[in-house]
Amino acid sequence: MAALPAASVDLVFADPPYNLQLHGDLKRPDDSKVDAVDDDWDKFSSFAAYDDFTRAWLLAAKRVMKPTATLWVIGSYHNIFRVGALLQDLGFWILNDVVWRKVNPMPNFRGRRFTNAHETMIWATREPGGKGYTFNYEALKAGNEDIQVRSDWTIPLCTGEERLKGNDGKKLHPTQKPEALLARVILSSSRPGDLILDPFSGTGTTGATAKRLGRQFIGIERDPAYAAAAEARLSAVEPLAEATLAPFMTAREAPRVAFASLIERGLVSPGAKLTDVKRRHKALVRADGAIAFGATVGSIHRIGALAQGLEACNGWAFWHVDTPKGLVPIEALRAEVRATMSVAAE
Repeated sequence: MAALPAASVDLVFADPPYNLQLHGDLKRPDDSKVDAVDDDWDKFSSFAAYDDFTRAWLLAAKRVMKPTATLWVIGSYHNIFRVGALLQDLGFWILNDVVWRKVNPMPNFRGRRFTNAHETMIWATREPGGKGYTFNYEALKAGNEDIQVRSDWTIPLCTGEERLKGNDGKKLHPTQKPEALLARVILSSSRPGDLILDPFSGTGTTGATAKRLGRQFIGIERDPAYAAAAEARLSAVEPLAEATLAPFMTAREAPRVAFASLIERGLVSPGAKLTDVKRRHKALVRADGAIAFGATVGSIHRIGALAQGLEACNGWAFWHVDTPKGLVPIEALRAEVRATMSVAAE
């Protein structure tokens, strides 16, 4: 990371060693050995050594993050609390902790604890009060049946064909994450073309998912076998079609369209009557783009509020116009105008 330019990265996803502190073999009830994480890269001499390691990589990541960048770090109960405390000590601002609930967790073979069925991800900005970071709230909500996406995500472990295997048929990496998990992280907090950094790249799950989703990617991995597997994996990935990755345009980002524009384009005629969906209120469309409700003239918002006895109203959602096919919300007509504006911009 020290070789990367400062403030150059849009998103960091880190899956660091968990410091599992395993002592001895883990056995199943039938006395068979569990293929647990006992690699040297997960071993530290003490908690203090692990904290020093964590502090060092977090500072390196912070240096390369843009002011608007965010960082995700995943861990288990073995390490995530230490990581979270260090994040705050180093000036990061925690936005959320997200629980990844595993559909198919490994059971607790000894029967001495609860089944460990989740891992925790911390999502943070580079500094307190961080502004301008990407959160694709509207797109996530639209894909979740118009319900806000919660901070508990139920996603299966990485299994089947997605799980990379070595020549011996055994899993190549003990903690390979599912692409579905990384897809949700990347889709929630980055945009097409953004640069994503994974400082513990492993077998390239972040990179493969980033490439498929039209993002740029830098992965750092010190194990030659993992790095080689990641390179082969990424070379086989084809990005999705651009149309499937186009950013979701929010109401704030959409180009402004005045009600008068609907009249100018012939979508609403002067003299037409606007009404609410239940046809309780009617207003007359004027040639200048205002509407009249009795003797009062004003905007679609002001008159909508007046008709309902409210202080405020979204006139685009409230008013409809009669057509041969029935009532059409003027919001739908505004969308038509915006569509032509987008085509013209291209």
